[in-house]
Amino acid sequence: MGHCIHTHFEPLNIAILTLSDSRELQTDTSGRFLVQALQEAGHNLVERKLCLDDKYQMRAIVSQWIAAANVQVIITTGGTGFSGRDNTPEALRPLFDAEIEGFGELFRHITYTELGTSTVQSRALAGIANQTALFCLPGSTGACRTAWNKILKEQLDARHRPCNFVSHLKKVAIDD
Repeated sequence: MGHCIHTHFEPLNIAILTLSDSRELQTDTSGRFLVQALQEAGHNLVERKLCLDDKYQMRAIVSQWIAAANVQVIITTGGTGFSGRDNTPEALRPLFDAEIEGFGELFRHITYTELGTSTVQSRALAGIANQTALFCLPGSTGACRTAWNKILKEQLDARHRPCNFVSHLKKVAIDD
């Protein structure tokens, strides 16, 4: 795992997308938490949007971010359950060049200690597309907190050993 040789923090450019039919930006505590957490960690918020649980709308927004030269990480919150409008996995999985199977597995393992067997109803997932990491989290603020604090904070830090995702992400030109 020699590709993880960074000794300094590298701020990443992250976009946040909340998928909900019932929230607005003012009531979106999950998106707000993610913005605060990524900024406290030293990363840059590129954009934050809210989208209805419509697979074509979410796919369009995420596709634009994947194609954007300045977006390295996309985090979505919502739409990973089993209700009729929860279709984040079906909408976004086709965009992946490679799925990060271990993310969903680890997320469910961690949340088992918090939720017990109810964690089997989480369809959290992640993948890489165009050298952009895409993490699809459940809509609850608690789930976003767990995913950030116990997985993403380390995996989006170039200093984390023995490896992290930073070396797999597109390089972004630094403005002078």
